[in-house]
Amino acid sequence: MAQSNIKVAVQKFGNFLSSMVLPNIGAFIAWGLITALFIPTGFFPNEHLAQLVGPMVTYLLPLLIGYTGGKLVHDQRGGVVGAIATMGVIVGAPDTPMFMGAMIMGPLGAYVIKKFDQAIDGKIRSGFEMLVNNFSAGILGGILAILAFLGVGPMVEGFTKLLVVGVDWLIGVGLLPLTSILIEPAKILFLNNAINHGVLSPIGLDQAQETGKSILFLLEANPGPGLGVLLAFMLFGKGSAKQSAPGAGIIHFFGGIHEIYFPYVLMKPMLIISVILGGMSGIFTLVLLGGGLGAPASPGSILAISAVTPPDGMVYVANFAAVLVATAVSFIVSALVLKTGKQTDENINEATKKMEQMKGKKSSVAGNVTEEAVNNGEFPQEVNKIIFACDAGMGSSAMGASLLKKKVKEADLDVAVTNTAISNIPADTDIVITQEELTPRAKNKMPNAYHISVDNFLSSPEYDQLIARLQNDITEEQAELVQESEEDAVDAEPNMDEDDDLLLEENIFIGKEFSTKEEAIRFAGEALVKAGYVQDSYVDAMVEREEITSTYMGNNVAIPHGTEEAKKAVIKSGFTVVQVPDGVDFNGEQAKMIFGIAGKDGTHLEILSGIAVICSEQENVDQMIEAKSAKEIKGIINSK
Repeated sequence: MAQSNIKVAVQKFGNFLSSMVLPNIGAFIAWGLITALFIPTGFFPNEHLAQLVGPMVTYLLPLLIGYTGGKLVHDQRGGVVGAIATMGVIVGAPDTPMFMGAMIMGPLGAYVIKKFDQAIDGKIRSGFEMLVNNFSAGILGGILAILAFLGVGPMVEGFTKLLVVGVDWLIGVGLLPLTSILIEPAKILFLNNAINHGVLSPIGLDQAQETGKSILFLLEANPGPGLGVLLAFMLFGKGSAKQSAPGAGIIHFFGGIHEIYFPYVLMKPMLIISVILGGMSGIFTLVLLGGGLGAPASPGSILAISAVTPPDGMVYVANFAAVLVATAVSFIVSALVLKTGKQTDENINEATKKMEQMKGKKSSVAGNVTEEAVNNGEFPQEVNKIIFACDAGMGSSAMGASLLKKKVKEADLDVAVTNTAISNIPADTDIVITQEELTPRAKNKMPNAYHISVDNFLSSPEYDQLIARLQNDITEEQAELVQESEEDAVDAEPNMDEDDDLLLEENIFIGKEFSTKEEAIRFAGEALVKAGYVQDSYVDAMVEREEITSTYMGNNVAIPHGTEEAKKAVIKSGFTVVQVPDGVDFNGEQAKMIFGIAGKDGTHLEILSGIAVICSEQENVDQMIEAKSAKEIKGIINSK
């Protein structure tokens, strides 16, 4: 257990480091392209345009990292103070790009202002909030900038130079290829972005500023080791692994998504030797031929690598040779492992699940080349009924069912889609869709059904994958019934103008702030009580429901509601809408529009269906977040 906790903590820290850099990769690419094009040794030397290079790497990139790191800790306010503090390290060490300094001062500045805000919460007199907020951010940010200027900047500069000296020493004595012994296994443990953007990129940028390129940008980003593994599975693999390897190879090599080959290595742990030797041979080739990139290549695609390779023919040769050599070595070793090992029908789905357990979350790409992300049974030959199930059957499941029903109709499929509580799933259900945390319960209830898990109810890729699967398997008999179902569906279109009793302007609240999600849920629940929709006990049931599994739907939307047992506390169906422009944390996600729901006898489902369709588009949600009045929000809902 302790080892698992350490692994999770390391992954979490690594993800945090990379999360400061990844959103700003576009800025890194812009800087790299300007550098490659306009410096004296560039494709189109231009002394005037080359003036952009220095300020961008000295000021723009560190400030973006500092702001992003601060925003991760304390949203917009944390980002501003983090950027102010980052400016201190930039000026305190003007000769070194302060990426590491930004990774320290951005989150630190946000943490300080977050603690200050918590300390004064509820203690500011009405009318003085803006004054206190602005001056506290300015004063604390200024103090942190001075401290960074005097101490942190020079300290980080010294540390960075020490690391550069260490890298130069490794290159000088020919030991740099040995770093693959650490880098390649760490990638499988999902520390790839942390290593690349948290460690190698800051040092590499310092080198690139001096020499125009750095070998460090290709230590982790080289797609060769992973491509070699996938090529071996294409030729010598078996079963689903062999069938899925070509698609994975395309995504990996051209898309630059390296995590897609991790499950293949996990199926045959001996393949870790393949990627280590492939990585070492690639680095050795780079050192031997003088390769390197002018800026980070992210994602690690051959296209991205080509784009940021300096305009030197020999460097292009070195970089492409490194990719080819790494691929060849990894392929040869992987082929030996697959040919000499026990020949079984490798199950890529099981390996993907294992990878996702190690990662701590669902893979965003691995499911594209596997059979199905979650499934205990076979996909039914004929699908007549799809049930979207949740704990109570009146909130998240209703929204999900509304969106899926709309997609089914657009695809001209004659399949019934409805929602219910898990405890009430009909026996004749063919497919059950649930939130990830609820899937085990649904499987226990309906072990013979085909189960699909989703993590974002409002924009889940599983919906489109399911529709595509249904379209491929549809029968002629079903197709003949499409027209009839379309005519029946016309009457079911939501008309929210007729639901005035369900959503009233006085139950729409603008510009609210909450420190916790429980506070937000209780506010929405108490509003339902005041409006006469529910009894007092329903509020506690809403909090209890949130503890079972999050009611965050995606797209900055949450729909808190009571448990199944709390339905008896519902007097009549109704909604409350709470706008939280600064957001409130729902298990790591920011909910900015909160729809409190009370449903009785299904009379709320029509308007909930409309809200689901509206909230499936982030643009619509953003309009509601920016709305200045309850009337405006209701108008947005009714106009769609």
